[in-house]
Amino acid sequence: MIKRFLIISFIFIFCGLEATWALSLEEISKLNQNTVVTVNVLRADGKTASATGFVISPQGYIATAAHTLENAKLINLTFSNGAISEEARVVSLSQKPRIDLAILQVSVNYLPSVTFKNSNTVQAGQQIAVIGSPKRLQNSITNGLVSQLRNVDDVTFFQISAPISPSSSGSPVFNEDGHVVGIAISSLEEQNVQNINFALPSNYLLQMMSEAKITPQIAKGKEPTKVQKYFQDIIEYIRKCWRIFKSKFA
Repeated sequence: MIKRFLIISFIFIFCGLEATWALSLEEISKLNQNTVVTVNVLRADGKTASATGFVISPQGYIATAAHTLENAKLINLTFSNGAISEEARVVSLSQKPRIDLAILQVSVNYLPSVTFKNSNTVQAGQQIAVIGSPKRLQNSITNGLVSQLRNVDDVTFFQISAPISPSSSGSPVFNEDGHVVGIAISSLEEQNVQNINFALPSNYLLQMMSEAKITPQIAKGKEPTKVQKYFQDIIEYIRKCWRIFKSKFA
């Protein structure tokens, strides 16, 4: 009887933690798909380009990758429902080398916006999801891992395995709770190279927002207690064993 009670209790704890600590890809997509936009750029030479952006404040503020705006003559946005905005203005461009971020604004209020998480919490091996507009295919969601944290000229980058394609620059990178922890900015495009992509931690963007007096929505979730952390570690160990078992006997 006691043994059965312990087993049932563990199942409830396991399921409860799963519900507390992770969302499915479907849930992350539903939660955030209306916050992601396509950035349309008309360059001074008459050529066009596109990128991905996401709403960082209901007051019409959008984040994207700065390099996509180079030589822009006109910028507007395509929202998830197909609506096209009036001209967007550039509010902020990072002045720091390698911080490839920009903030735009359009004259629209009450937009659904993302929620941020402190990107200092991100670790190698963490699962992430990316929602972007590759080749203008809006709300394309991919998933993968944070392969490693890299440092180049005192700037931190997340190396991520989630597949991204051209026009995905500026895509939000979400953690398992659907909170933004990064911004996809580039891919390593070489022969025989697959899914080596890079994102900037969201804290760089939060700093820009602070300087521009834009108020972000920050996740209010509490840090795990020691007991919760203990069972998280157990769950991760079980997952690891299961992956090893599948690789050997599948």
